[in-house]
Amino acid sequence: MRRVLLSLALCLLTLLMLGQAWAEPLVERVEPLAQDGRLLIDADIAFSLTDELRSAAEKGVPLYLTADLRITRSRWWWFDENLVSTELTWRVQYNALTRQWRTGTGDLSLPASTLNEALDLVRHIRAWDVASTEDFTIGTLYQGQLRLRLDTTRLARPFQVDAMNSKAWSLTTPWKDFTFSISVAAPRP
Repeated sequence: MRRVLLSLALCLLTLLMLGQAWAEPLVERVEPLAQDGRLLIDADIAFSLTDELRSAAEKGVPLYLTADLRITRSRWWWFDENLVSTELTWRVQYNALTRQWRTGTGDLSLPASTLNEALDLVRHIRAWDVASTEDFTIGTLYQGQLRLRLDTTRLARPFQVDAMNSKAWSLTTPWKDFTFSISVAAPRP
């Protein structure tokens, strides 16, 4: 009886670990912040790389992860007004000579000692400057959507073919909906 319970517990633990490894990527939290006249976005995204993506990254293939953001305002008399439509792309790459991971956006590139550490910069978006608060009306409710995806169009051609033919190369979160409004800042003493 003890062996049966032990093997059942082991099977359940294995299934739980496999479920976490194959968990669908998703945007867990989006928090818009108005600060110094700018609209900033903080977000937390849960995702993991497939074995194929991890192997390619460890061989030096750069991975381009792009966050897409849309902000609209509802209008009863016409289509919704698009206020912000922007993206932010990170390049995650391993350098075999220095044995170092690098994560960068634009010209800025930060070193990391492990792949997970490099991906943490993508998983935790902080202070993403997306617009001026002057573009928004105080007290109006705005709708936003955010997602993260592997941008396969920036990969080298042979990898683009693999990405088209393999589910292992498709990393995309569903759109995360959020709402917010800009409020009047309290006067500082």
